[in-house]
Amino acid sequence: MASFGKRRVLGRIVVMLIMILALAIGGLFWFDYLGVVDAKAFFAPALRLAGLRTRTGTALPADSPTLLDDERFAKQLEAVEAMRQELGEREKLASERQSAIEAMAQEIEDRAKTLDERENSFKQMAERYENRRANVEQNARYLSGMPPADAVKILVASDDQTVIDVLRAVEEIAAQTGEASVVAYWLSLLPAERSATLQRKMNEKPASLD
Repeated sequence: MASFGKRRVLGRIVVMLIMILALAIGGLFWFDYLGVVDAKAFFAPALRLAGLRTRTGTALPADSPTLLDDERFAKQLEAVEAMRQELGEREKLASERQSAIEAMAQEIEDRAKTLDERENSFKQMAERYENRRANVEQNARYLSGMPPADAVKILVASDDQTVIDVLRAVEEIAAQTGEASVVAYWLSLLPAERSATLQRKMNEKPASLD
């Protein structure tokens, strides 16, 4: 009886092991069908002996339901990469244009600054000219109202250019008022050499207050 009971228990164990093995194999094939695992590759030798076809690679078939999605996704990635490169080129071009615009703006600003400086310099020169001209005319009128001998003393103490400017201003005032000019008389009262030098310079140089 004891040996018979042991055989029954052993038989049950064998049956349970066979059931477990069958369930495991069936589960593997089920997961293979779902695409989770590749069980057919593992059992390929036994399946080929049984005359069953097996899958020989991991590549998806042409009619795979995800093939079109994969191709579409790959094309989208290529489009995104192309767009990224294009945006990079545009950004580079925009940066170069911005640099060129900034350089042009700086050049315009420098030129405007130079023009402003020249204009200010011209205005200052014009103001100095007007001030000097006004002073020369004032001195010419002042000397014309003095006795000739006193006026000549002041002219003798002045430099040649100042004397020339005053003499020309006296002639202009005389021409405007219709009065006789005293320039010739002043020159006759000056020392002969100084008078000759002044007349030579007046003939050589045009009227100028510089």
